[in-house]
Amino acid sequence: MTAKEAMVTGKTALGIEFGSTRIKAVLIDYSGTVLAVGIHDWENSFEQGIWTFHLQEIYDGLRSCYHSLKMAVREQYGITLSKVGSIGISAMMHGYMAFDQQGKLLAPFQTWRNTNTQQAADILTKLFQFNIPLRWTVAHLYQRILDDEAHVAHIDYVSTLAGFIHWQLTGEKVIGIGDASGMFPVDPLTNDYVENMVNKFNQLLEPYHFSWQLRDIFPKVLVAGEKAGMLTARGAKLLDEEGDLESGIPFCPPEGDAGTGMTATNAVAPRTGNVSAGTSTFAMIVLEHPLKELHREIDMVATPTGAPCAMSHANNGTTDLNAWVNLFGEFSALMGHPVDAGELFTKLYTNSLQGEADAGGLLPYGYYSGENITMINEGRPIFLRTTKSHFNLANFMRANLYTSLGAVKIGLDILRDEGVKVDRIMGHGGFFKTKGVGQRYLSAACEAPVTVMNTASEGGAWGIALLAAYLIDQQPQETLGDYLDQRIFAHLDGDTLNATPKEITGFQKFMKHYRAGLRVEKAAISAMDW
Repeated sequence: MTAKEAMVTGKTALGIEFGSTRIKAVLIDYSGTVLAVGIHDWENSFEQGIWTFHLQEIYDGLRSCYHSLKMAVREQYGITLSKVGSIGISAMMHGYMAFDQQGKLLAPFQTWRNTNTQQAADILTKLFQFNIPLRWTVAHLYQRILDDEAHVAHIDYVSTLAGFIHWQLTGEKVIGIGDASGMFPVDPLTNDYVENMVNKFNQLLEPYHFSWQLRDIFPKVLVAGEKAGMLTARGAKLLDEEGDLESGIPFCPPEGDAGTGMTATNAVAPRTGNVSAGTSTFAMIVLEHPLKELHREIDMVATPTGAPCAMSHANNGTTDLNAWVNLFGEFSALMGHPVDAGELFTKLYTNSLQGEADAGGLLPYGYYSGENITMINEGRPIFLRTTKSHFNLANFMRANLYTSLGAVKIGLDILRDEGVKVDRIMGHGGFFKTKGVGQRYLSAACEAPVTVMNTASEGGAWGIALLAAYLIDQQPQETLGDYLDQRIFAHLDGDTLNATPKEITGFQKFMKHYRAGLRVEKAAISAMDW
């Protein structure tokens, strides 16, 4: 079947992922081949101390991204997209979106970037004896209760961004277990919220006399392969303003970017891992056995099928790195030689390989927001060096690439000390677009071989498209792991790279500086209050 025939007959799957800086739509056939891509760039706002997106920005971004995909289909294939076999929605995990019975947003959307939940996270972690990170939805909810915010009494529904968009398109208040595991702890045996923790949380609510308990307001948990609703007529119009898209399209469970990253890298089985590197950077390792100790630096989450997974999640990834690259782009334009952004990134990244293994003693922190792993609650992007540092362009870029992995590396070291084993690590996201650069530095950080597939740049949007395809194309008793292994990744190419001992030692030296320099980052927060 040709690509055009697949689209005309609806033998396709559509994945839409809301990232922190880009909304991306990917249309695939049942072999996983990308047929068309749509993109909408956006940026969160920092308003009254809160990282947020406005509802109108979400709706506009959804429509714009789909329109971009639709135009790509028209230009590439000469047809109007009207049929799609299945759809999946993914978005950045965590955060807080609360609605009343009329569907009105009760408080500004708080994204994963917000770290204003320390008190709640500490109380819940102690109560559950389970790490509740600052960005988790339940931490946000309980902090709103502790802060005596009036809107809490009127809550009818709380969800993540992916769950919200799915609700708007299908009318269903459900969520994939991977995304759910960033709202509240989940049980791999029941594929649901952990019951005894639900009961403990409800006990915390008793003095407030709310009309609701936790399960009343949280979405129903589903696993990969389960039906999660159909595109309504209203949803079809919301997605495609021109009215060409047919309603009735089945949806897979909405997922978070961690789950789609695992899917996009075929890292859903025990002893597999992946690193997603973009605006935030996180490493996921699917576990063979529970961790021996509670670690505040490590999130315990789930794959899209409910398998337990340890996540080292850094709030800060490539935002500051991108800002520096854009600065070089401005300089180039100023000198009368404008450079394409893709070429600029490629040349600067590639040139970083000429830098020293330890980045010459240079030390940046791209902390635009607080960083849970390093216990820093506010962001101050800073660049540090000594008089002995070797300050040149190659080292400068190498240091900025290294620091994008710095906080994640701390979490990976904790997992290594816990005896967590991993057979393969896959990389995906924009960090790996330039071949052999980010991949090499990640291998040095992980001290293990790293594989990047030729689909790596499609990232989570491709991952949620695969989950949508699995919904309608799975065979009886076929697991997600088997589906990915045998029907998607068996025919895909990838490159595996292993850092040299010198590169590993160099990264270790950089990390020694990184850990020591955190005192300066903390001092900068105190001193730079403007």
